[in-house]
Amino acid sequence: MVRAKAMRRNLIGLLWIFCVVGEAAEKPQLWGYGVQRCGQFLERWQADAEGDAEGVLEVRRFEDWLTGLVSGLSLATGEDVLRGADIPTAMRRIHFHCKHHPKDDFFNASMEMIRVLSLVR
Repeated sequence: MVRAKAMRRNLIGLLWIFCVVGEAAEKPQLWGYGVQRCGQFLERWQADAEGDAEGVLEVRRFEDWLTGLVSGLSLATGEDVLRGADIPTAMRRIHFHCKHHPKDDFFNASMEMIRVLSLVR
């Protein structure tokens, strides 16, 4: 009887946790440079290409954000999500995506690049 009550209490606790986590999962938070639109990224990319100091710094911040995303995904999945590509190559692929989808955000452009690389085995 005591064991059944303990199991019921544990089950209720687990259900409560899943409900709370489920609610949080419905509205994921995106922080940092990932929320910036591709159009903004393209402006910074152009400024970087022209040697503008602020543009150079901004592109490095996008690279840093991408490095964190890639590191986290690689650790979470246990595999190299860039499939041996380096960050500059990934940034060029994201730039290509953004040129064709300027209203996308940097996060979605990054994830599309990772998805495309996942098709290459």
